[in-house]
Amino acid sequence: MNAGFEQRLGRQPARTLRVALAFFVMAAPSVRCAETTRDHLLSQEARRPRLVGDWWKIAGDPDLGELTSTNQQPVDFGIWQATDGTWQLWSCIRATRETGKTRLFHRWEGSKLTDSNWKPMGIALRADAKFGEQPGGLQAPFVFRDDTRFVMFYGSWNHICSALSTDGKHFERQLNAEGHATLFGEPTGNTRDPMVIRIGEVWHCYYTAHPENKGAAYCRASRDLREWSASRVVARGGHAGTGPFSGECPFVIELSPGNFYLFRTQHYGKNPQTSVYFSRDPLDFGVERDEGHFVCTLPVAAPEIIHLKNEWFIAALLPSLKGIQVSGLTWEKTGGRAATNENGKATAQPK
Repeated sequence: MNAGFEQRLGRQPARTLRVALAFFVMAAPSVRCAETTRDHLLSQEARRPRLVGDWWKIAGDPDLGELTSTNQQPVDFGIWQATDGTWQLWSCIRATRETGKTRLFHRWEGSKLTDSNWKPMGIALRADAKFGEQPGGLQAPFVFRDDTRFVMFYGSWNHICSALSTDGKHFERQLNAEGHATLFGEPTGNTRDPMVIRIGEVWHCYYTAHPENKGAAYCRASRDLREWSASRVVARGGHAGTGPFSGECPFVIELSPGNFYLFRTQHYGKNPQTSVYFSRDPLDFGVERDEGHFVCTLPVAAPEIIHLKNEWFIAALLPSLKGIQVSGLTWEKTGGRAATNENGKATAQPK
């Protein structure tokens, strides 16, 4: 596994424990002048992600046999590289003929990230009530590598669950003392869309939920991927709003040491929108405020960011919601402006 892709999978450089401790310690409120100074400094450091080149489609609308529906849609997904070098894609397919919430996981396999039309490999996982999962409620698989094992986090409608693999292809649920795959969840609001990154010695799981129909991005911390801290809201409101779907598919990267970016989606389909936020603190991307955090919007939905051999890529849903596509990505200096609203493509091409 190359170093670039390890970074994308959560193998972040070792850092001090101050970030982890910040999760459990509430700082005293700052006066307004201090906030203004901080916002100015943040605006000087932020970079703007821009799409590069043309999109290529890697997955389409799959054949699910007797569970196929004309209305089905491949939505939230995960992409990673297995031990044999092949690229794996699992996507939640919604509005199928599956019982309950109508969702299940389908997988594809590709030889290279830059290949089009990866090979469909069939249904990968279906919800099972005996493991504490809501029938038809599987959502948003995300896979990362932890030493020699692959770890999958996914939603079971109201909880976040996990599964393990040694080869990156075949996963088995990781069960708790009750025989369930459940790790944690919010009391209400459809807990979903997990992604995990290691910062220093601490794992951070970002996800979304919408208690009282107010969407937000949440985070929990862990040292062993089994015991997790209480939840903390890390982004809500501002430009992206507070509707039930305003904090979907949160995805966090550490572009350079101590510089974090959060992607959160508001709209799927014909007019997709994902808002990008910047922070020096991975537990605060702006709660009810954008100043010093909001960078831009991108015309994509449910993005996954991939760093491979010094190149950046972004995977996202097709606007038709009938497949998944990939494009190049670059990072531009903002010129001191941390709050912009520019879409579109950059002129530079990947190396």
